[in-house]
Amino acid sequence: MKLTIREIVVFGMLGSIMYASKFIMELLPNIHLLGVFTVAFTVVYRKKALYPIYTYVILNGMFCGFATWWLPYLYLWTILWGAVMLLPRQMPKKIRPFVYMAVCAAHGFLYGTLYAPAQAVLFGLSLKGTAAWIIAGLPWDFIHGVSNFFCGILIMPIVSVLRLAETIGETDF
Repeated sequence: MKLTIREIVVFGMLGSIMYASKFIMELLPNIHLLGVFTVAFTVVYRKKALYPIYTYVILNGMFCGFATWWLPYLYLWTILWGAVMLLPRQMPKKIRPFVYMAVCAAHGFLYGTLYAPAQAVLFGLSLKGTAAWIIAGLPWDFIHGVSNFFCGILIMPIVSVLRLAETIGETDF
């Protein structure tokens, strides 16, 4: 996956936008656009979407600290990326927005469960302790999933803008 200079710049900016959006929305717990951006970038850039996603992950660690809470970020966003990569590329236009919104929501609903293995390993939780940790987080995962679904309304407009920018970028250079 060789990158052009243009792609390096674009992916750096997209990762920075992810971080800035998270920072701006921190007042609202578990409500953010990270899933939206992850899905949209994956739809447009496919494998290369990992560059802006991990730019965000690294920026998050740099500005918020490379602590134990950060370690699951190394795989959490890749799971969403992978789920989108598994979707058929040629879905009917009418169902695309709903499928992307549903996948984004599922990631939010499952966030605590996906985060749990790292918690278990890092803090020596038993299976019972891990289950308790997941159950305690269910209200937050509910908020996360519902907000991801509704924020997912933005996925297709972002995809359209990114595709337009890509076609303009190809003709200008």
